[in-house]
Amino acid sequence: MPLDQSILSPFPEEADRQEDGRIRPTNWQDFSGQSKVVEKLRISIEAAKTRGEPLDHVLLYGPPGLGKTTLANIIANEMGVTIKALGGPVIERKDDLASILTDLGEGDVLFIDEIHRLNRIVEECLYPAMEDFRIDIVLDKGLHARTLRIDLKRFTLVGATTRAGMITGPLRSRFGITERLEFYTVEEIETILRRSARILNVALDEAGAHEIALRSRATPRITNRLLRRVRDYATVLGDGTIASEIAVRALDHLEVDHLGLEPVDRQMLRAMIEKFGGGPVGLGTIAVAIQEDQDTIEDVIEPYLIQIGFLQRTPRGRVVSRAACKHLGLEDRRPENADLF
Repeated sequence: MPLDQSILSPFPEEADRQEDGRIRPTNWQDFSGQSKVVEKLRISIEAAKTRGEPLDHVLLYGPPGLGKTTLANIIANEMGVTIKALGGPVIERKDDLASILTDLGEGDVLFIDEIHRLNRIVEECLYPAMEDFRIDIVLDKGLHARTLRIDLKRFTLVGATTRAGMITGPLRSRFGITERLEFYTVEEIETILRRSARILNVALDEAGAHEIALRSRATPRITNRLLRRVRDYATVLGDGTIASEIAVRALDHLEVDHLGLEPVDRQMLRAMIEKFGGGPVGLGTIAVAIQEDQDTIEDVIEPYLIQIGFLQRTPRGRVVSRAACKHLGLEDRRPENADLF
């Protein structure tokens, strides 16, 4: 199964988009987790509103599914302005950018998801727009070429990316606020589950919420997806209430184990242990061994495995931890004094 169709994929599915309007938080009171980021943003927003100015440009980065889009919408809502959301690859030409920017109202938020994928020419045109709120358009060509300067209304650019290292230095330096989103705690995920269950009118007890939270890979998007899937099992196999027993049964059937690993995670770890002695092994070799795309491994599979201490990136390659061997029930044949973790 392609990873973007996996139940534990942090990327949005069509079903996610259909439910977004109902369960996506629109204010700070409904948003759970990322407490340090939220506090910094709240202070910056209040200060900007007090001065009557637009908020500084904001860059949000971190693994997918942690709430970057939600935070962009909350920023716009708290500022009392309109948000226009686009994907980085959608803006292909300078003219496209000019059309988008001139359509923004005073203080509006322009949200660009996966901003690291912006066309370089478009990115360079964005610099004066971010700094001086103007954009220069070249008319005609050759000897008749002339430049038209268009003044823009002051706006806030909120950029989101899963690959912060791919953002160029000049673009990064133009963001006044840069924040990294972290994985959520089990308690924060349980809070999100309870709120989503109320909105979706799902009966969810504490034990059931805890079981889903443990297997949600600390990611809200996955949490809400698992809630909908387990709800189906509770409806068909039970009385509609998601209790611990039905949650365990449903998630086991979906092949999501008690740590939130699914078949592709276990396949990758098993291959590294059985074929390459636990590592170090290169990313390209892993990709060939499990027939998965390198970017998918690096952006989707690895972050959570590193987070729970099952994998480590080293200068010589990826290394599997002894905890991962124990979890899979495989013997770790490496010497006890090996330079491993």
